[in-house]
Amino acid sequence: MANKLYEQVADELITRIEGGYYTSGQRLPSIRVLAQEHNVSISTVQEAYRILEERGFTEVRPKSGHFVRARHHTAHLPEVSSLPQRPVEVSVWRNILDMLNADEAENMLNLGWAIPDLHSPTLKPLSRDLNDINRRLGLRCLSYDYVRGNEELRRQIARLGVDSGLQLHPDEILVTSGCQEALACSLRAVTKPGDIVAVDSPFYFGAVQTIEASGLKAIEIPSHPETGTSLEALELALAQWPVKVLVLTPTCNNPMGYSMPEEHRPKIIELCNQHDIVLIEDDIYGDLSFQYPRPRSLKSYDTEGRVILCSSFSKTLAPGLRVGWVAPGRYLDQVLHMKYVSSISTPTLPQMAIAEFISQGAYERHLRKMRANYQRGRDVMMDLIQRYFPEGTRMTYPQGGFVIWVVMPKTINTMELNRRANSFGISIAPGELFTTSNKYKNQMRLNYTHCPSTEVEEAIRTLGRLSKEMLQEQ
Repeated sequence: MANKLYEQVADELITRIEGGYYTSGQRLPSIRVLAQEHNVSISTVQEAYRILEERGFTEVRPKSGHFVRARHHTAHLPEVSSLPQRPVEVSVWRNILDMLNADEAENMLNLGWAIPDLHSPTLKPLSRDLNDINRRLGLRCLSYDYVRGNEELRRQIARLGVDSGLQLHPDEILVTSGCQEALACSLRAVTKPGDIVAVDSPFYFGAVQTIEASGLKAIEIPSHPETGTSLEALELALAQWPVKVLVLTPTCNNPMGYSMPEEHRPKIIELCNQHDIVLIEDDIYGDLSFQYPRPRSLKSYDTEGRVILCSSFSKTLAPGLRVGWVAPGRYLDQVLHMKYVSSISTPTLPQMAIAEFISQGAYERHLRKMRANYQRGRDVMMDLIQRYFPEGTRMTYPQGGFVIWVVMPKTINTMELNRRANSFGISIAPGELFTTSNKYKNQMRLNYTHCPSTEVEEAIRTLGRLSKEMLQEQ
């Protein structure tokens, strides 16, 4: 372990370069930004950059800054999936239901679920807000709120949007019961049964179920583990099929963890404009980006109102609050109708408490703590996987959030691995849940929220042992 601050900063930067977080030729953060991120002096960062340059990781370009010289290690990254073939009907609910039923068992360590840290002391002010508002307003908290959502909360959401390049008016925002309702209402507002929806692949299985329940067909667009949605594959699909909607999670993607490069984002918007399709952007993990400042949303590039932005406080605060939101652009009236049909309104008390939590500055303090914790948890999880899993295992290098995508040797079926792990009180999210086709059988999503911990290390050790046993049986 490094003894001096500048060596610690240098080691962290090297880890990010070797892990693919910073790619070849990419400009690294400025000295001032890094000093702020690591809470160190400017001279400390200057010395760290000097070390990187000496070791051949970076190069200095006059008046431009520090850039990654070359790729040093990408062997751990998964391969990109195959090009899109054709739209297919979605039918994976049975597998998801089986996993839901198994995870309801007592004392199950759910490494497959994307659940944030609910034990952080930075959430205590939110608990106090919930109690104070309930005591102060009493029965009013039991009544319906506006169908659009609490006005003060929408005002605070609009203010937060500035960080991702947005300029939203509160009246352009609808509050929903989590991001799942935001996605479902958005899809139903702009499609009819039989329409084709393009999705990044692998993609969140909640979105898979929304597509299935709406009677839509899905075509999967391969995603690179570092840069996300393949622009070439997307162009090919849009030219070949009458795609109605594109659904993407470009920032801190679930399940792979990548953040789409800034230069790709306006190109996505151009393609949507060119082919006259709706873009639904899932930004639920965007505020948990390890990058500072966080990447701009796709919607911030939208000039035609065709991007529907969905998000939630389920991953940044707590899923039990069931408070999400959507900025539907030109589709506001249609999405509002679907929201009314779906649930009429979102519970009143959590909306009011979250609005107060944000206005007090507690939300930003909580985010800073969580981003630091999750980044440390990612590094610990990657080390555990390298230590205990079979040789040939690959994984992504998440750029935010708290989930990682793991690729096992080809002969290991993660559905079977999950079944065996359940008997040891461990569950994972098998890769088959994140696709509409016959893919990702040897892949899985893991949660590193509670890393480091003895319990998680023992679970990873057990998963590694079970995997090696499965290899020996073949």
